[in-house]
Amino acid sequence: MERVLVVKAQALDCEVEVLLNGVPVARIDAARSSAVVPVHEYALEGDNLLELVVWPHAPQALQQAELPAPVTWVSSGKQSAHVRMLLPRLGNAADEDTARTLAQLDWAPEAGVSCEFPLTNALSFKLPASFPRWRWLDAPPIVLTPEMRQLALAFVQELAQRLAAGEIDAFMQATRLRSDELAVAYQQDVAQTRARLQAYLTDAAAAGRFKWLPMEDESFVLRSVAQGRLLECLDVSGGPMLRTAPDDSGQALALPLRLAAVEHKLYVLR
Repeated sequence: MERVLVVKAQALDCEVEVLLNGVPVARIDAARSSAVVPVHEYALEGDNLLELVVWPHAPQALQQAELPAPVTWVSSGKQSAHVRMLLPRLGNAADEDTARTLAQLDWAPEAGVSCEFPLTNALSFKLPASFPRWRWLDAPPIVLTPEMRQLALAFVQELAQRLAAGEIDAFMQATRLRSDELAVAYQQDVAQTRARLQAYLTDAAAAGRFKWLPMEDESFVLRSVAQGRLLECLDVSGGPMLRTAPDDSGQALALPLRLAAVEHKLYVLR
């Protein structure tokens, strides 16, 4: 693979979320004002949809029956957000001056302009590349019920318990569909990619490097994404629910989970 498809997002004095084909791929704010994220696994052959959401709802609000009312705000002229879909060469910086720009969205209101948040800008575009038809595209839409939330929480809790017990084989089997498609997305050998991840988790477990954080009901957020075909497992801060406490060097591991549900059985697809 000579080139890698990335989303580059930048924001000033605002919080921004970027979605590709209905899947959140980046969220930035004052603490992290820019991000560059590879997105092959969410890209489609043909039409694609890029969305820029300014001041998005908090994750826990998205699972409520009714969303909070929009907030009206008047710009000071200092806020801005920019998203670019870039195609840099592998190993090169994701820079607009050197990489091909495939799509872009910009938001920079003049002072005095009144806006309602969340505010969404969207752009439909085609990609000059072919991608497989990912499994999540054919997953059935999921109704987000209290029963489904409990099913998802129990699923993630079991994964955490397996990892904490050093049962890496069980985790690898549960996430095999995701691992295999990610390898295909970035033109990597499926078996080698799976083996590298298993070796990393096995070595870390043997060394006692990771302490998986407890998963309590009140901190679990289940978000519907990809037009309702996937469920994203988050904590109340918006980060992945399945994560470790920082180690002695301050490093922590977070494992994002996006689940499909077929006849009340859950599958990790992203």
